[in-house]
Amino acid sequence: MKPPATPPARPAALVGWRLLALFYDLWPVLAVWMVAGAVFAFGYTLAGHDPHENIAPFSPLQFALWGVCWLLAGAYATVSWRRGGQTIGMRPWRLHLAGADGTRPSWRALWVRYAVGTVSLLAAGLGFWWAWIDRDGLAWHDRASGTRLRRAPKAGR
Repeated sequence: MKPPATPPARPAALVGWRLLALFYDLWPVLAVWMVAGAVFAFGYTLAGHDPHENIAPFSPLQFALWGVCWLLAGAYATVSWRRGGQTIGMRPWRLHLAGADGTRPSWRALWVRYAVGTVSLLAAGLGFWWAWIDRDGLAWHDRASGTRLRRAPKAGR
């Protein structure tokens, strides 16, 4: 008698799918950044500066704006991952994030994933390219956070 067939594991998400999802996610994040920039510019004007004057490059206020933008993008990603395992950009490519054991990742794991993913991007995407040589096809942020990105099969397959 044959043992029951076990369903095949969902395939790991390849680097190309990850980058396409990241490109899709750039657009809603960019919109949020524009709102944050407008709030900072409005506050700068309220503080008595000329409305036509820009926030000085590399000033403490600009670093604060960059930090706020990083946190807003992180909130978008981590809330999306925690809520349904997907960001808007992951949906068309059928990508789904889960813990290594298949459960919903903790908030800590999601923020670690986001922070290490940021470092990976700042290093010219090295952490993403790493997935090509990793024995399990994992990127730096997958390993660091104990999460896995999988691609679901097409409906009906």
